Formats: sequence, C-alpha cells, structure tokens
Amino acid sequence: MSENRPKPISGDGDLWADLRRLTAARIGLERSGASLATAPLLGFKLDHARARDAVHEPLDEARLVADLAGLDTMVLSVASAAADRKQFLMRPDLGRRLAPGAATTLAPHAAEHDVVFVVADGLSARAVQSHAAPVLKAVLPVLDKDGWRIAPPVVVRHGRVAIGDAIATLLRAKSIVMLIGERPGLTAPDSMGAYLTWQPGPRTTDADRNCISNIRPDGIGYADAAFKIAHLLRAMRTHRMSGVQLKDDSDRLLLGERP
Repeated sequence: MSENRPKPISGDGDLWADLRRLTAARIGLERSGASLATAPLLGFKLDHARARDAVHEPLDEARLVADLAGLDTMVLSVASAAADRKQFLMRPDLGRRLAPGAATTLAPHAAEHDVVFVVADGLSARAVQSHAAPVLKAVLPVLDKDGWRIAPPVVVRHGRVAIGDAIATLLRAKSIVMLIGERPGLTAPDSMGAYLTWQPGPRTTDADRNCISNIRPDGIGYADAAFKIAHLLRAMRTHRMSGVQLKDDSDRLLLGERP
C-alpha cells in the first residue's frame, strides 16, 4: 500500500514521515482547499473497493484444503446452512449453523480430542487463504510435541465464529481454535482472527472466547500468533476456562519474558 500513500501537508513532511512509520492510519493528508487532494481521495476509494471485494470474494475451498493437507494431516470440509455468499452476508444466523449432512461428515472422526482447529471464510476469505496454513504450520508441531490430541482440521464454507461450537461438540473436542477472516478495513482487507474457546457448546457466548485479532504479516506475524495460540490453549487446559475469566498474558511473554 506504500505506493498509494498520500503526500504530506506542505512544510510538515518530516513530521508526517516519522509518524507514518508507526501506523498505517491516514494522517496528515494533503488537501486542496476544504477537500482532500486527488491522490489521497483516490487512495481512499481504492482501499474501500478492496475491502468491499474482500467481503464478497468466495472461498477457494479446494485450494485451502490442499494447502492444509500439505501439513500431513487429514482435512475435513463442511458448509454452513447458508446456501451462497449473498445469503451468508444477509443471514448471519445461517452462518452459525451447519448444513444438513455436515454431521455425517464429522461424526466418524469423533474421539477424545484436546483441540480442533476450524478454518472459516467469515468476512474475508482472502485472509484464511493466505494466513491459515502458515499459522497451523507453526502451531501444530508445538502442540503435538506437548502431547495434545488434535482432531483433523475442519474447513467451513460460509461460516461464522459460533459454527465452531457445533463442530467441536460433534468431534468431542475439549477446546477449539477458530481461524476466520475478519471484517476488512481500509488498511487490512486480509486480516485473520483466532477465537479460542474451552468446552464450547450450545450455550457458549462471545464472553466465553479469547480472541487474537489482526493476524497477518503487517499485524501479528505467524510465529507470534502461533505462540499466543499455544500459550492460551495451555492456560485454558490448566484453568479449565476461557473468555473474560482467563487473562491473556502472552504479550508480556512476547516482549521479553518468553521461556
């Protein structure tokens, strides 16, 4: 996006240049009278178009499954009750429910799993297409070394966060990590979130989840995201809780106290 960054206000170039190194936010935009100059206005419209495109972009399910299968693990694939992308966007409730037949796909793989990883397109299929496999590649070996019983990863087409609760229940997983495309912003149309829940079920609410947001190379990198996920999963298993009751102190460890 650096090629689209607007020029600073005349005379304040050094100040804005220093600040822009710290943030991707729109600051010190060049103006023409009371309006934005042409360059920053066009840059804004371009970023807005990219965000809209990301919301409507369909998931390349076959490619994502192939990418995850490259991690030497079986990958399951199901869909939500939303028939297509348009219905998914118009009916959030359908994105939280599994499609008929999904239980038949999942039931044969039920066991005493410690965790299941679910990957859903959410509001940015581009995010999980790009970032899900690298994060799983970093975190799965860590959990495997610790002896975690990991269920086959599940890819969900037209899925919302809560659909993972039903998947974890069907697979008999004690915890779930939902990797999902977040709502695109003007500086990040490909941001992925990770929602972690201990013993999810029909009565699980958002207050019962821990969230790691903005997973992408220009946000929380893959290695740091994997570290935070593994750290939170260990804490969830130790304290048998998640969400607002569980303090996430992984940032403190990442800043220099990591064992």
